Parts: sequence; structure tokens; C-alpha cells
Amino acid sequence: METSRDMMTRELNLPVFAEATADGWRVLVRVRPGAKRSEFTGLTDGRLCVRLAAPAVENKANKALLALVAKALGLRLSQVTLLSGASGREKRLHIATDDAPDWSRLACPLPVPK
Repeated sequence: METSRDMMTRELNLPVFAEATADGWRVLVRVRPGAKRSEFTGLTDGRLCVRLAAPAVENKANKALLALVAKALGLRLSQVTLLSGASGREKRLHIATDDAPDWSRLACPLPVPK
């Protein structure tokens, strides 16, 4: 049976990892820190998969994730925040913007913008 989230995602043509909220967007992410390079790699269990070159120490991977997503979506770093998952691989991000981001910019593979 289709849930209300599934219907909303389909109606707004949102990717499965994104959800509209009252003050922006919620994005579900699964990260793999310590990779050779930072890039978006696909979807797993309804989450955007991201490889990060930054190690998972001293919050470096979280900072790299926020910077990568902000740059890929053409947003300021302050518009992307970590809601949950600071010490785990599965994270929830908040994107603070009224307009829908261009989700295709997170299409795979998308290397780190220079």
C-alpha cells in the first residue's frame, strides 16, 4: 500500500531520498568516509549514497558531507545542516530553501565540484 510520503514524493517528482518539510527539505543519506574521492554513488534503501574522502574523525566527514551537498545543489553552506546521525553512517540533512533544489545535480556519478 502506498503511503502519504510515497504519494507526495511522486506528485512533486521528488527523489526517494528527499522529503518536503514546512521549512525546507529533509534528505536521507548514507555515507562511506575515507574513500579515495568524494562523490555521489547511487541509492541504497531509499537513501542517497555518498563516498567521502574525509576520514570519520573529529567531525571531518560530516563537514565534508555538508560542503559537498551544498556545493552540488548551489546553496550556501549555512543552508545545509545535519539533523541526525552525527556519529553514524546513516544521516538526515536539512536543506533550508523555499524552492526545490535541482535534485538532478545529485545524480550519479557526480564528482566533487572544483
